[in-house]
Amino acid sequence: MDGNSALFLRAGLISIGYFTTAWLGHSLASRAVAIEAIVAQREVDLASMAQINKLIIQDRQDDVIVADERGVIRQINTRAEQLLGRVSKMDRDVSLAEYSQTLASHLQNWRENPAAEAEPMQTVDGDPSVAARFRTVSEEQNVGVVIFLEDISRIQRQAQQMKLASLGRLTANIAHEIRNPLSAINHAAELLIEDTKDGSGSMRLLQIIHDNTQRLDRMVQDVLRLNRRDRALRETFGVVDYLRTFVGQFVEIEKVPDGVIAIEAEIEPIVTFDRSHLNQIMWNLCRNALRYCHRKKGSITLGVRPAAPEGSVELSVKDDGPGVADALRGNLFEPFFATASSGTGLGLYIAREICEANGARLEYVERASGGAQFGVLFKGALQ
Repeated sequence: MDGNSALFLRAGLISIGYFTTAWLGHSLASRAVAIEAIVAQREVDLASMAQINKLIIQDRQDDVIVADERGVIRQINTRAEQLLGRVSKMDRDVSLAEYSQTLASHLQNWRENPAAEAEPMQTVDGDPSVAARFRTVSEEQNVGVVIFLEDISRIQRQAQQMKLASLGRLTANIAHEIRNPLSAINHAAELLIEDTKDGSGSMRLLQIIHDNTQRLDRMVQDVLRLNRRDRALRETFGVVDYLRTFVGQFVEIEKVPDGVIAIEAEIEPIVTFDRSHLNQIMWNLCRNALRYCHRKKGSITLGVRPAAPEGSVELSVKDDGPGVADALRGNLFEPFFATASSGTGLGLYIAREICEANGARLEYVERASGGAQFGVLFKGALQ
């Protein structure tokens, strides 16, 4: 009986051991399955977070580059590529040094002395107009880094636009205030001219007053038009039909001989533009062309042709005059820049502003054959 008891006890202990092992195995397997599910979910979450980070980086207004601890580029948004050039699409990691040696040098200098103020770096165009800011992904320096690039020239342009907008409002208010007294001076000068005999010294002085008040009045009108440039009342019309009507009016009012202005249309597109704005633009361009051309048959040509990008149309104004000197071309569209002593210097500037208000662009076109040419580029025209 003692032997049998020992056998039963041994069998019981073995059974308990088997049950315990099976229970532990089942528990560990269940835990492993749960951990595997958690890991799979974490992988999905990490992939989602990586995609979200990529989208955020791409959508940021800043220029962003993300590099790891080895200096390999992990993320770069489109704005940064526009600033520094596209990253090579080879099937290998691209280091920051390969992409931009200057930027890699700035990063190394920052790692050595984070408190030092970084100097502006050169872009691919060679202009020192980019500032770089570095932020590590942890408290240690020799780890991944996020690089923020700032286009200094773009910031300066935005500041300049804000200044010009404020200046425009100020000058418009001033122009409005001086309009009435200026008209009174001009009217008084005209009355005195009527009462003064020709040939006298007073007549010459009164004529100077009259001419200069007229010039000031034109400048005031230009400033007021500039302030109203955003009030574009667009309509859809055919460019060639518009040009025929415009040329008829211009020739009659400006006393231009027949045949001086010719129309050359490769296509007959339909555009959406404020007609009164286009009148102002074309009047300014054609007056300038008339001032410098030879006033012969075909001296001024109004051309209509397709342009790039697809769906765009160029309306050009060409003349056979001496053209614009190379030294002056960079200043053509600056406010108050005039080549004629009687001009206000606002015509081309306002014309370009009006074009932009209507979704178009006005540019000076280089010509190898001489003469001046200006082009109005309409986008989204129907041909």
